[in-house]
Amino acid sequence: MKRILGMAALAMGTLAFTACEDFLDQKSASEYSSENVYNSVYNTGLTINTLYGSLCQDRTYSQSMSIHAGTNTDIELIDGLGANGTVEGGANGERVWGNYNLTPSYYSAIGDIWTKLYEIVENANLSIEGIRNSDILTSGTSSQQKQMKAYLGEALTLRAMVYLDIIRLWGDVPMKFEPTLSDLSNAYLDKTDRDVILDQLMTDLDEAIGYLPYAGTDADYTTEHVTRGYAEALYAQVALTRAGYVIREKAKDGYVTASSEATYSYLGKTSDDVYPTQRPADADRKALYEKALVKLQSVINSGYHKLNPSYENEWYLINQLQLDNTYRENLFEIPMGVGVNSELGYTIGIRLNGTTSAFGYSNSSGKVKVTAPYFYSFRHENDFVDTRRDVTCGNYQIKDETRNGASVTFDSPLNSNAPFGIYVAKYNPRWMSEQWLAVNLAAASKVFTGINCVKMRYSQVLLMYAEVLNELYGPTAEAVDALTQVHCRAFSDAAQTQEQAYIQSQATDKDTFFAAIVQENAWELGGECARKWDLIRWNLLTDKINQMKTDYKNAIDNGDWPGTVYYKYADDGNTILDLSSFTWYGTPASTAGYYGSAKGYGDMNDTQYNTNLNALSGGLVNSPAVKNRYLIPLYTTTISSSNGVLSNSYGW
Repeated sequence: MKRILGMAALAMGTLAFTACEDFLDQKSASEYSSENVYNSVYNTGLTINTLYGSLCQDRTYSQSMSIHAGTNTDIELIDGLGANGTVEGGANGERVWGNYNLTPSYYSAIGDIWTKLYEIVENANLSIEGIRNSDILTSGTSSQQKQMKAYLGEALTLRAMVYLDIIRLWGDVPMKFEPTLSDLSNAYLDKTDRDVILDQLMTDLDEAIGYLPYAGTDADYTTEHVTRGYAEALYAQVALTRAGYVIREKAKDGYVTASSEATYSYLGKTSDDVYPTQRPADADRKALYEKALVKLQSVINSGYHKLNPSYENEWYLINQLQLDNTYRENLFEIPMGVGVNSELGYTIGIRLNGTTSAFGYSNSSGKVKVTAPYFYSFRHENDFVDTRRDVTCGNYQIKDETRNGASVTFDSPLNSNAPFGIYVAKYNPRWMSEQWLAVNLAAASKVFTGINCVKMRYSQVLLMYAEVLNELYGPTAEAVDALTQVHCRAFSDAAQTQEQAYIQSQATDKDTFFAAIVQENAWELGGECARKWDLIRWNLLTDKINQMKTDYKNAIDNGDWPGTVYYKYADDGNTILDLSSFTWYGTPASTAGYYGSAKGYGDMNDTQYNTNLNALSGGLVNSPAVKNRYLIPLYTTTISSSNGVLSNSYGW
């Protein structure tokens, strides 16, 4: 079978096999004749398993798409500071990518990502065509027909998910919804306007929704499969992306350009003169929001997905590799395998600084960080602190020290001024699974964590629901209730009245409520590398990054943050920090009883202030070439293997 390298190596059914927990039994769609595969429910299931397996590669959702693609924002950043965030500085690819300084010839991984994502599309195309042409889809038993339709729904949904992510990275891309023909007549395709592709994805998802079960309706159908709830939420996500702002290769007639848009005073006005940032006209945008509303209401009214009452427990279970079959807050998790895939907990997470006696090999780089302005944004009034702060922001690392001749593993506060170096605590060795721990204790090299990539949480459904209602009707009671559910889940019982009042105070008008939704999105999704896509469609990516930088400068200039913080440990052995004890908001009258002190983020550091701050996201914020260029270039080999069809745009 000839491998098609043109147009992203749209391989004719060739896939690398990946052992993802429930999807170990896989066959590529090209290994058997189409008749043998798709006239057997069992064999069809094997081809669908292959689609899930292909999501677990490094250049798909084990690393690149789950982590690197979602940086940088006002919250998450790759720690490429100063010259290390530029090609000239010799930084690695992720740091250059995160700081929006990629070039078409730098960092070959972006070419690999293109290839791997389009391979998934190609194999989904094969499955979709094969199932549609299957005799048992129309003439099999009722049980066979039901199962084949469910498989068709899974393939349609996975293709839509991957295509949305391709568009998020590259903008206008080739549209290919059929398998590659043997004469290669449909192998080399030019770019299609992304709006056309997104419209087709909504059509496909509408069909898939009718075939898929909700999670929990069958004991074996868990949230490690795409479910009806996920397909509905993904439809809404696609619709809102279609309705939102994007940077264009050229202006589209009838569209609204950001620089002249004045619907919200809160919206950013960043747009390039040559490559404008635009969104659809008001009437089209309204229709898209109405379509999204129907799907979001369906997820909510189904009752199959709810918020876990404990935000901390939600993330503990994810680290434990444990599906939550009580609340099913995660609508879809891409299933990974310990020692096989997933860099969640390695590239991103609390750092193991050196090999430790308790956790073993120094199996973390903590390359993705969050910022001090984000940490200080969390509400903390009247001693009521948003619990998401310490679940998300890790102001410490884990390491060993020698005590009384023995190695002891303990939490060590970040003992330096690192306002852009706070670890993402949602991935935490102290919470991670026994399977991972057993492997890591015996390891001498990197061990994959097996932590699933969560593609959608119910809190995102509620945030989109509040946004859509507000856009269409203003801050209705239903919109306020949805935002209240997300916000108040993060606070103690004693704080509920206060925090409910806070949300009510934000519901005075459309603009104010929208700003509250944007802020809640930050608190809820920080460190998950998901916020970037919402900021882009709101045209707030540049504005929010600039706001973070301004907030940092103002805090330092005004002395808002303490230069020294004091803390206590929660256990007698002084190994686990009491995160609630840190004196982040001022020096206590007495430091008696505190274990020690560490430099706070108010401890001025000229390099952070004068050099590193400006370098963060420098290609997006400070670039004189093209404003708001968050899209990445086509890699040189992607272009050279396209048979002369593809080329770069956006000033590359």
